[in-house]
Amino acid sequence: MQTIIKQARSVKMLAFVVLCAGLLSFTHKPGGEGFQIFLNNKLVLQHYGAPDKTVQSLQLDQTNINDQLTIKYHHCGKIGKNRTIMLKDDQNKILKEWHFADASDATNAMTCKVKDILELEKKAGITTINLYYSSSELPTGRLLAAVTSGNNKLTMLR
Repeated sequence: MQTIIKQARSVKMLAFVVLCAGLLSFTHKPGGEGFQIFLNNKLVLQHYGAPDKTVQSLQLDQTNINDQLTIKYHHCGKIGKNRTIMLKDDQNKILKEWHFADASDATNAMTCKVKDILELEKKAGITTINLYYSSSELPTGRLLAAVTSGNNKLTMLR
């Protein structure tokens, strides 16, 4: 009888160890890196996780001249410091930068006028400008979207 009780305890102990090992083999990373882009408070682009090989495009034209673009960038639950939104041409030359104060919370938004973007495209004589975000947490920057005017659409990352 004692042998049966010892075997039952051994089986229970082994089952407990296997269960614990199984549960501990999964990791959970809180938060998630990504961004949202709003046009007049309407969500138009969103991406979370690693950057894709394709670039999402955002088409703007003169009907959007009085609109506002809002960007929210999420750093895995951290608060962004030294935040910058940049517009670059296809040669990776910075055409314009907006610098924003350090965020008071992780979802603090950054805004710019569509009029500024469209005027910059017209002045530079191009129909596509790349929208980038950088911060102390992401010093190399991240391409968020290709802003196009007219019928030109950029979909592949160069």
